Amino acid sequence: MKLTKLSLACMATALSLPALPALAATPQENTLLEQLMARMEKLEARNAELEKQVQELKGESQAVAAGLESPRLSESEPELTVRLKAVEKDQLNMKKAQKIAESLDGIQVSASLATVAQRASGLPQGIANGKSQLNYRADVSVELPLAPLGDIDHKLFAHVRMGQGLGLNETYSNLGYFSSAPNALAFRASGLNPDDSVAILGQAWYQAAIPLPYLGFKPYSRETLELTFGKMDIFGFFDQNLGAGDESRQFLNSVLVHNPLLDAAGEVGVDANGFQPGFVASYLNATDKTQPWRLSLGLFGAGDRGSNYQRSLSSPLVMVQAEKQLSFDGLLGNYRVYAWNRSQGVDFDGSEKRHTGVGLSIDQRVGDGIILFSRYGKLLKGELPFNQTLTAGAEFNGSYWGRAADVIGVAGAWLKSGKSYRLAGAGGCVGGFDDLGNCLAGAFTYFPQGAEKVAEIYYRYRITPQFEISPDVQFLSRGGANPDAPSSRIFGLRANIAY
Repeated sequence: MKLTKLSLACMATALSLPALPALAATPQENTLLEQLMARMEKLEARNAELEKQVQELKGESQAVAAGLESPRLSESEPELTVRLKAVEKDQLNMKKAQKIAESLDGIQVSASLATVAQRASGLPQGIANGKSQLNYRADVSVELPLAPLGDIDHKLFAHVRMGQGLGLNETYSNLGYFSSAPNALAFRASGLNPDDSVAILGQAWYQAAIPLPYLGFKPYSRETLELTFGKMDIFGFFDQNLGAGDESRQFLNSVLVHNPLLDAAGEVGVDANGFQPGFVASYLNATDKTQPWRLSLGLFGAGDRGSNYQRSLSSPLVMVQAEKQLSFDGLLGNYRVYAWNRSQGVDFDGSEKRHTGVGLSIDQRVGDGIILFSRYGKLLKGELPFNQTLTAGAEFNGSYWGRAADVIGVAGAWLKSGKSYRLAGAGGCVGGFDDLGNCLAGAFTYFPQGAEKVAEIYYRYRITPQFEISPDVQFLSRGGANPDAPSSRIFGLRANIAY
């Protein structure tokens, strides 16, 4: 029962009136009146309690408001204030995390650690550098996209490398092998102290991708001009090959990783760490998305001083390449033809002359799990220990034997000795060399004939998506085109962890 102020006033007035003598209250009426008065007392008490609670709520509201105005927390603050501030803090942290994620959007980071153990057999006795070697190499690369300049996308790329051990490369170099780097994964910064394990900045370049026609409608563009400059690995832009181009996962011998004339013969003229300054302009036409084609022009610092920023462009290496992707019954292949010119190439006798050469690199998928590949190179001008090369091989996917992530690779190389090199004769040292370059034992002279031959087979076994091991076997015959050189075999085991 709810009483208004008006009804209470009327009731009070009625109770204050003098009683009429003729209307005496009955016991029932007195009882009803007592009940009514008791209920009024309860209502007054409840009203006082509600007023007290309202005052308390007002006080708490003021305390909450005062607490929210201060960024600090105290023990006397209401629980609601503490909770609200906790929610605000979590929201701010989420916004910060979101901003960080947005700033890192598009950044690509890759890292790898590879270790190789090799042992050679069939070499002459008394090899000073030993017949078994162990080495490791670690690589970390970061690709950082920059804010677009209108329709132009551009990015920065950096690559850091470190390692120890030269593998068996010194041994085979001292014996005069054309394929003097049977372990292309071996790395030691500048080839200095064996105890050094120094990280070096191998690559640092900038690239801009400009859609063509310039100032056109970018979504309709099917042509791109790419401009790249900085310190780089030339084989990231020229002589690429899907079946043979990564020594950390595919073939180990350098003559099978790149064109032997460019790499093993030193035509690229890189620095002691395998990199050089350069500029690359590339035109990509993807009008037919299934069969795009590209034209590239590169200008690189080469040689002892040109590759390390001392006289980078005084005698540059110039490379041009045309590449086309073709599809046969849905199976893709890449076909590349290129040429190079080095104004001050180094002949086998140490003299400097202009060097010119041409090359070809092909990889073609012929099945769901089979890739055939080949490279050809010919030196048109200049005199090197070998002037013509041919490599070919195949990669077989493990899906044929129930191991889809595994791979078998088989390849061979033919390195034909140069005419002038054959006529001049060559020397070797059976016992290896000391620190001063003197032959320790068994010096000899021979007249090269024919070609050096190399064969390699590996099996890449995947343990996890990031961890693979690869047993590897190499066969080398007629080392340095020496007809009397014994055949050599190299047994290796590679472990590669990549992320």
